[in-house]
Amino acid sequence: MGVHTGRGVGWILSEPELHLGQDIVVPDLAGWRRERLPVVPHAPYFTLAPDWACEVSSPGTARRDRVEKMSIDAREKVIHVWLVDAAVRLVEGYRRDGVLWTRVGVYGDDDVARMEPFEAVEIELKRWWLEAGERG
Repeated sequence: MGVHTGRGVGWILSEPELHLGQDIVVPDLAGWRRERLPVVPHAPYFTLAPDWACEVSSPGTARRDRVEKMSIDAREKVIHVWLVDAAVRLVEGYRRDGVLWTRVGVYGDDDVARMEPFEAVEIELKRWWLEAGERG
């Protein structure tokens, strides 16, 4: 499912399958600037790396998200990565500088975040977290 972000900014897709070199990865969310991906193709997978990726980590996926996927993202020149850890109510934003990642923001609990590449938008994190009574 794709969401157009408006005004030529681009696309955000939920769980797109990416074939990047020899690696197949499925980020929780991925976004492309419109000038790089003018139209979402009708294809089973993408070979164009996104500009932004977001991973919602769990104890079972945290290592893969931080080590394997971020290494692949750096190699493929993804510009921004967000790591969300709902268990501790924390979001970290990273920007690729060459082959290394620089943490450009860390927010949690009830913070209002402005994180690259969406720093023009205020994100109220308290809306992201389930309260104890809301969990299934």
